[in-house]
Amino acid sequence: MAAPGHHTLSVLVENRPGVLSRVSGLFTRRGFNIESLAVGPTERPERSIITLRVDCSRHSVEQVVKQLDKLIDVIDVTEVLPESAIERELLLIKVTAEASTRPEVMRLAEVFSATVVDVSRTTLLLQCVEHPDRLRALEELLSPYGILEAVRTGRVAMRRADVPSDPTGAHPPTAG
Repeated sequence: MAAPGHHTLSVLVENRPGVLSRVSGLFTRRGFNIESLAVGPTERPERSIITLRVDCSRHSVEQVVKQLDKLIDVIDVTEVLPESAIERELLLIKVTAEASTRPEVMRLAEVFSATVVDVSRTTLLLQCVEHPDRLRALEELLSPYGILEAVRTGRVAMRRADVPSDPTGAHPPTAG
């Protein structure tokens, strides 16, 4: 469940040097906290998508969207609403898994569709791609076994298949 004031924004940009710096700098200058940030190319190599999870509890999300829209190289800004999108994150997590507890850890991993990507005599390294809330739940359940290390990519999001998009490659207007 989304925390109050927390929003996911999808920013379609020209894939050029300095764009990420300008986008993140806008948030820094205005005192916004970026909780997660993921960047990657789209199906068109000259464009990238920046997905930001932002705490907008002190300022309105509409203000952020308007300021982003003014930046050079920003093509479109869309607030990703949870009910109309699929959101995912990748978690890599190394867990203590002695012979006596390994089957339990592997059963938990299976429930969350996590896969074992590395094994040692005393640890398992799991990979899980899921909604951020499910990853948090997996981490909580693995915690008693001993989490040795964990890293998450940050959230990415895409509108559901039945939500129309513009044929030019732009996203529909920001919901509001």
